[in-house]
Amino acid sequence: MGELLFGPAGVPLSAKARSTEAGVERVAELGLGCMELEFVQGVKMGRETALAVGETAKRLGVALSAHGPYFINLNAAEPDKVKASQERILQTARIAHLCGARSIVFHAAFYLDTPPEMVYQQVKSQLQWIVRQLRAEGNRVWVRPEVTGKGSQFGTLEEVLRLSAEVEGVAPCVDFAHWHARTGEYNSYEGFASILRQVETTLGKRALEDMHIHVSGIAYTRSGESRHLNLRNSDFNYTDFIRALCDFGVKGLVISESPNLEEDALLLQETYRSMCQR
Repeated sequence: MGELLFGPAGVPLSAKARSTEAGVERVAELGLGCMELEFVQGVKMGRETALAVGETAKRLGVALSAHGPYFINLNAAEPDKVKASQERILQTARIAHLCGARSIVFHAAFYLDTPPEMVYQQVKSQLQWIVRQLRAEGNRVWVRPEVTGKGSQFGTLEEVLRLSAEVEGVAPCVDFAHWHARTGEYNSYEGFASILRQVETTLGKRALEDMHIHVSGIAYTRSGESRHLNLRNSDFNYTDFIRALCDFGVKGLVISESPNLEEDALLLQETYRSMCQR
């Protein structure tokens, strides 16, 4: 990735139609650079649509990624649920590949009272199998487990970075709002900088030049993430966040998961341009 691109998680609210193609077209009209395809309720896009979406995105210069279904738990007790989770990740990656997307993101697992290290090893072995399967199909999409927002969910910053270091084809999706909600911290320039330093220390400077970032305002309780908010209605310190991205030379995609989608994507892009591109 040669630059830092901003865009919404899903079809912009102001798109002329609710189709993915109309969403890509609206992203381009707004002057945004990327969009995440939301398969959170299941991968319901067929091959022909995916190819058409890919053509539109390529023609308009919009970078795509995809978010896998919420119904994924690679640490499920029942083997059939693990198998179904594998298949949902594979389906997401196959359709994403047809769309020309470079990355897929997903919430990998729940701890379910299992010791975290055991969950880590289970998730690691599952992701190794999934990446092998995709590469055997000629699919080069990056598999990106997400930093999650609740203590019950597998996906601390350390776990996601460790997986990315130990499994070829795996890279992080760093959700800064989730990590703030989960820890109650990491909401200042120094907090954001410490996350980026940790990425660089664990994965090298190249990881900072191809990041996949989620951000939004967030409401949270003692157990972590409660719901997403628009940035200006939240405590998320987005100006310090942008300043840290500038100072560390971060490149890649920044996806707005705020309820207002494209409005916060534009706010972040405008803030970035005013701070970093003088």
